[in-house]
Amino acid sequence: MKNGFTIVELLVTIVIVSILATAAVPMAELGIRRSKEQELRLGLLQIREALDAYKQASNQGHIQVKSGSSGFPPSLDALVEGVDDAKNPAGAKIFFLRRVPRDPFAAKGLPPAATWGKRSYASTAQAPKEGSDVYDVYSMASGHGVNGILYREW
Repeated sequence: MKNGFTIVELLVTIVIVSILATAAVPMAELGIRRSKEQELRLGLLQIREALDAYKQASNQGHIQVKSGSSGFPPSLDALVEGVDDAKNPAGAKIFFLRRVPRDPFAAKGLPPAATWGKRSYASTAQAPKEGSDVYDVYSMASGHGVNGILYREW
């Protein structure tokens, strides 16, 4: 008698493994999507906190702003590059971010600041438009999150 598996045993094993793999793939995809959504949530929080800190520094006179300006930064890169502290006689800079986080749903190859949609202070939340400052950011990704809300509205 020869030792080994019959063709039927091998086919049954392959069918069972393929059924298990078919069930596991959607769960893995959902896990990846949730991970990207968590990264998106964190990136939005970091940028928004930095924008608020910039505005607060502007209100407190640490950042010189032009007359009629909103007091928000002119770009996301300004948060990383820093601005001169108007109240510091040594001319030290104030930094608000170490780096601009990327939108995890954006196309690869773009600089991080270009992956976000930017809303100026002069535009509305319903129709965000870029302008002379950055009041808020949003994801330009199409689609809904697991929570059912459009990524643009996060």
